[in-house]
Amino acid sequence: MIIVTGAAGFIGSNVVAEFEAAGEGPIVAVDWFEDGEKWRNLAKRRVAAFVAPEGLLPFLDDVAREVKLVVHMGAISATTERDVDKLVRLNINATVALWDWCAAHGVPFIYASSAATYGGRESGFGDDESVAALAALRPLNAYGWSKKATDDIFAMRLAAGAPRPPQWAGLKFFNVYGPNEYHKGDMMSVACKMFDTVARGDTVRLFRSYRDDIADGEQRRDFVYVKDCTRTILELYRRPQVSGIFNIGSGRAQSFIDIVRALELALNRPVDVEFIEMPEALRGRYQYFTQADMAKLKATGIGTAFRDLGAGVMDYVTGHLARDDRYI
Repeated sequence: MIIVTGAAGFIGSNVVAEFEAAGEGPIVAVDWFEDGEKWRNLAKRRVAAFVAPEGLLPFLDDVAREVKLVVHMGAISATTERDVDKLVRLNINATVALWDWCAAHGVPFIYASSAATYGGRESGFGDDESVAALAALRPLNAYGWSKKATDDIFAMRLAAGAPRPPQWAGLKFFNVYGPNEYHKGDMMSVACKMFDTVARGDTVRLFRSYRDDIADGEQRRDFVYVKDCTRTILELYRRPQVSGIFNIGSGRAQSFIDIVRALELALNRPVDVEFIEMPEALRGRYQYFTQADMAKLKATGIGTAFRDLGAGVMDYVTGHLARDDRYI
């Protein structure tokens, strides 16, 4: 069986869909559902078992001989989380416990790191997994630090020759967008937030630029479509000789205006844009440029072709956002 944590979340539910479509399984979904709409993310899936996160390790012990892979997408994903003890418990310690279990039982382990580990830098996005390179990173928030701290622990263990899973991969996701992110509230992607505004014909509001060398709306990010992320995870699983920390991005820096233009094309309607002031608290730590260096992943021979914004947004809109049923 394949264990997916965070299975009812954004990336996790897309992982479940990807592996199901590929005929891989049976799949065990690990998550908390609570009283929201996350259950809809798995409503179309064939799941062999549902496990609450606090019961995962005992469950794994019971089925150890049947586990083929652990995909750990379960974590606190809000970059605004202020409860650092919660981040330590759920982002660091829970991930380390699963690494230890996979190492002890010879099971491949793929987990979510984050581009937030890079902090405020606007160049040098190389996915170097050495102890020294990871130690040099300076995340801007506690969420990014929790992901970096986890990577640090694994890097130090690897350098010391400590036990490891037979295959392991830490994935530094950049700005992911796509279906099943609707429960994320303010943490939804910009494309998802803009869609309803554009569909209504209302004006889109973007932050103005506070740099003379960058025009309003030309702030750039590496936006990556979730379906490309999950295809990469499947390809990693099918190449058990490949391990390491890898950037997961499109390899392109595209602007917020590019998102607007992609929505215009997908909806076949013009969009008015208004530039508004950025909150003072953000101005000093706002990134104007991110772009994943994808050379390391490409060198493994993994053939995922990451879509640009135009292709990704077109699929997102026509296949999901513009439909009555938006779920994958």
